[in-house]
Amino acid sequence: MLKDITIGQYIPGDSIIHRLDPRTKILAAIIFILALFIVTGLPGYTVMTVFSVIIILLSRIPARFVLRGLKPLYYILAFTVVLNFFLTPGRVIWSWWFLRLTQEGLRQGLFMGWRLLLLVLTTSLLTLTSSPIALTDGIERLLNPFRRLGVPAHELAMMMTIALRFIPTLLEETDKIMKAQMARGADFDTGNIIQRARGMVPLLVPLFISSFRRADELAMAMEARCYRGGEGRTRLKQLKMARRDYYTLVLMVAILAFAVGERLWL
Repeated sequence: MLKDITIGQYIPGDSIIHRLDPRTKILAAIIFILALFIVTGLPGYTVMTVFSVIIILLSRIPARFVLRGLKPLYYILAFTVVLNFFLTPGRVIWSWWFLRLTQEGLRQGLFMGWRLLLLVLTTSLLTLTSSPIALTDGIERLLNPFRRLGVPAHELAMMMTIALRFIPTLLEETDKIMKAQMARGADFDTGNIIQRARGMVPLLVPLFISSFRRADELAMAMEARCYRGGEGRTRLKQLKMARRDYYTLVLMVAILAFAVGERLWL
């Protein structure tokens, strides 16, 4: 299960999505999320699905790897869909005891599950096609206008990127600790909720110790390289928007306008 979490991983490549400026990909992801939460009908979700499939194909990342990231979310998706099925008021089409399935709930649940699937599949491409350094530079450049308001752009970008970067590392460490504890007789699968929670102690304590040790090693490595924050720092590779980046942003604005129009029309 832990190996199925793909967030934070980066797959090097030379696709058109990889070559986009990181600022373009960040803005495109934000616009896509906005459009995805604006659409309400079948035409809107169909357009979003086609767009997501095209983006995944253009990224040249194996579809099996992208879909693998959905496995840890199956229970959350199922819970969300079922919750909308029976808690949305409307015309009752099936009932049993206190459960009432409504026509509006059926529609709302299917669309909500569809929305979450597209959200995870498409936004995961942001980290899969962007290196941590590129993401740091992109976030910092986007936050630079807010520095006049006292926003620490470089520090925020660095913290967010380090957090994303260390998700796969912590998952790998968790898997190693689980296997080591299971070899010593630990049981993480049987018992009631309280017993399972107690069984997680041999896993959480070494994981926290390992996390703090890695954070200390990272801090010492950054100090050894004379890291003093973003003030006065220069970069080997300067970010530069190309024509494809402007075309991408125009396309995303058009998709957002379509989503707004679809919502007003319906």
